Amino acid sequence: MEPQIKKLSAIGLLIALGIIYGDIGTSPLYVFQTLLTEGGKVNKSLVFGSISCIFWTLTLQTTFKYVIITLQADNHGEGGIFALYALVRRYGRWLAIPAIIGAGTLLADGIITPPISVTSAIEGLGLVHGLSHIIVPGNHVVLLIVIIILLLLFFVQQFGTHLIGSSFGPVMFFWFIMIGVLGFMQFIQYPEIIKAFNPYYGWRLLADHPRGFWLLGAVFLCTTGAEALYSDLGHCGLKNIRISWVFVKITLLLSYLGQGAWVLLQPAHTNFSGVNPFFQIIPHAILLPGILLATAATIIASQALISGSFTLINEAISMNLWPRVTVKYPSDVRGQLYIPSINLIVCIGCVAVTLYFRTSNAMTAAYGFSITVAMLMTTTLMYFFMRYQKKWPLWIVVLIVCLFLTVEGSFFAANAAKLLKRLFFLVFEFGLIGTMYIFYKASRINYGLLQFVKIKTQLPFLAALSEDETIPKFATHLIYMTRANDDSDIEQTIMYSILSRKPKRADVYWFIHTTRADGPYTMEYCVNELLPDKVIRLEFTLGFRVQPRINVLFRNVVEELVRTKELNITSPYESLKKYNLMADFQFVILEKFLSYNNEFTAGEGFVLRTYFWLKKFGLTEAQAFGLDTSETRIECLPLVFKPVKVNLKRIPNKTTNP
Repeated sequence: MEPQIKKLSAIGLLIALGIIYGDIGTSPLYVFQTLLTEGGKVNKSLVFGSISCIFWTLTLQTTFKYVIITLQADNHGEGGIFALYALVRRYGRWLAIPAIIGAGTLLADGIITPPISVTSAIEGLGLVHGLSHIIVPGNHVVLLIVIIILLLLFFVQQFGTHLIGSSFGPVMFFWFIMIGVLGFMQFIQYPEIIKAFNPYYGWRLLADHPRGFWLLGAVFLCTTGAEALYSDLGHCGLKNIRISWVFVKITLLLSYLGQGAWVLLQPAHTNFSGVNPFFQIIPHAILLPGILLATAATIIASQALISGSFTLINEAISMNLWPRVTVKYPSDVRGQLYIPSINLIVCIGCVAVTLYFRTSNAMTAAYGFSITVAMLMTTTLMYFFMRYQKKWPLWIVVLIVCLFLTVEGSFFAANAAKLLKRLFFLVFEFGLIGTMYIFYKASRINYGLLQFVKIKTQLPFLAALSEDETIPKFATHLIYMTRANDDSDIEQTIMYSILSRKPKRADVYWFIHTTRADGPYTMEYCVNELLPDKVIRLEFTLGFRVQPRINVLFRNVVEELVRTKELNITSPYESLKKYNLMADFQFVILEKFLSYNNEFTAGEGFVLRTYFWLKKFGLTEAQAFGLDTSETRIECLPLVFKPVKVNLKRIPNKTTNP
């Protein structure tokens, strides 16, 4: 998104409506219906108590936690759990764990939100005259329509959404206007419903209703899109999100008040089983356009979650928490990307959810647990942000965190009852979190095994090798990727590759190191000439949302050095030099494999074997760094974590009698 869009403006507010509020904005489609279904006998106390709980959830959780507090965790204009983790990771290595759990549960949420939103809208067609016998919740027609919409949505991801994205804001604006106006029309017929904002009614519902506490699982559905407020901070800007939320919250509350008013205006002993108050308050004359607008809004909500999944995985890759997979950029819009493997996984998951649960009611019964976990993880990281980044007094931080934990802990306990209904998701969630954790642990093991030597001690060897004409020249410019954070160090394995394996003579040795910046789109470099015209260290500082396309970045640096006459890349060979041809460049990538010479615990063995197995499904090191295969050589090195100890004893030679 362009920087000016992040400033407070009419267009910025409109874009915020289209990008941010799809999930939370379509929640009126199913929240109140779920409360009526799970609440049993419908009466004034249930309606007033439900609306009271919804109001205070939106106020405490969405407004106070996310809009007022969490949006302050601005990482160079970007938000999201990995952006927050990048801000606080210096305060403890273990903070990677809540970041991983939060990211995994957010991704898991991405496979149920599109089906539940789209299914809720399509089921409304059953109220249209002439379609009631065709559109029945859970029947084949509804499932077919929902699956077709979902498949089309995932299909268009590869082309980018910049063309249709411009319509998201206006569509969501009309959606919020519609739900606000329809709710207000019912509200004026029963204005007493405004009393429901009194927290007393919410407390009485939780205390007196037979299933009071467990109804929080349904109440929580009204705020499931709150994480998007923070995750999409970089797309819309702080002021646009905060101002637009005022409008969104008013329309949402009007919708819930209107649905509650309609229910209380119905004759006593009305059976509300299978009745969705949201569609009942739409005048029949505009029912079909209203359902079409609802469908469009749910598609936009789904698109936001799919795009968020791509962004989250891209950040995980950059932090070595996910296998390096293909990432494509279908448009020149900054931040818009497409990950084919994730698109396929989420698509299959969404279709499977639709076929497994069949109706929106069944989906809501299993929805919410993942998001409560994600919110708890955000709260954990926010403690460190408020305490150490913002430097707020400890008593204020503890008070705020205790409030968040009380609210979210209650929602977590209520949603934990849904576990038996959502066993379908556990494999998906454990798979996502487990993959990130394995890559996190394996990366730490790999880094712990690195052995460095001082590069000053190696410079004489490199200079001598470069001048030794008895050794065939391997390349004019030889380039290695190094993990040495200190520019005075170099990996022992790199020196072994150059000197001890078949010696690699070159005119110039390059060592390239990449550092991940806390900022999302940082792109900087510096050049350190360790030995004039012989050994050069190149340092790239890249944001956590920047793809490390080293081939492109290196080429740009070389061109800049040639322009400033700091580097001569003319071929040194006499036959080519007279034609002013460019010298050759050769990358060498060192890839590790798990050696049989290891003796580790069962846990360590599981982590490392799974890590190397998962890597097979990703890109090679050369592909991940964006290196052309014609310029790259791969060398395989054994990873020896815990060498096998062999007690071998020498015995005297056996002599034979003549």
